[in-house]
Amino acid sequence: MRFRHTIGGIATALVTLSLVAGCGTTNTNNTSGEAKTKAPVLKTTTKRWSSPPKMTIDTSKQYSAVVHTNYGNFTIQLFAKQSPVTVNNFVFLAKNNFYHDDKFFRIIQPFMIQTGDPNNNGTGGPGYQFKDELPNKEKYAPGIVAMANSGPNTNGSQFFIGTGQQIDSLNQTPNYTIFGKVVSGMDVVDKIAAIPVTANPNMQGEVSKPTKTAYIESVDIQVK
Repeated sequence: MRFRHTIGGIATALVTLSLVAGCGTTNTNNTSGEAKTKAPVLKTTTKRWSSPPKMTIDTSKQYSAVVHTNYGNFTIQLFAKQSPVTVNNFVFLAKNNFYHDDKFFRIIQPFMIQTGDPNNNGTGGPGYQFKDELPNKEKYAPGIVAMANSGPNTNGSQFFIGTGQQIDSLNQTPNYTIFGKVVSGMDVVDKIAAIPVTANPNMQGEVSKPTKTAYIESVDIQVK
């Protein structure tokens, strides 16, 4: 199934997004900010579930996620109190290695990078959907992490990270649940966002298909 999403204006045009998907393991500790030169052979998960995970996080605690990529690592502060269902879902998927080998399959400059799809093309998900947690308490801005969706209450596993000032346009249509913010390693996110792009056949020719492969190696959840 393909999910298409309009998430806001870029310049004067509306951008249509495709979303829904997965999380990872195998850390190669590449912190140089440079991707490995050899083309990777990626093997994403085949795990799927029929319903969202039960609530297991403790919202009185602080959660963060260290995302290891082939471009380096970055850390997301997770907003467990304001978006508990979404954070619980992300933690569940991360602990089940769902994001392993998921590409940053869509890059729109200077707007956002998108990942979390085990199909690596914007069509995949965890097998279930769950409700939005809106309105957001935070504003869309560079570094903000939010769920991708195909309409109200269709969240799965795909998410995007704001990478440029045009992400501010989503504040006019705040329909995407914000569940975290990059608090370290934004330079890594920016390097991924700077990968050259070409026409994306999965997005009706939108210029957003990366010409180099950036992908998640693993996601480590930390609790304080």
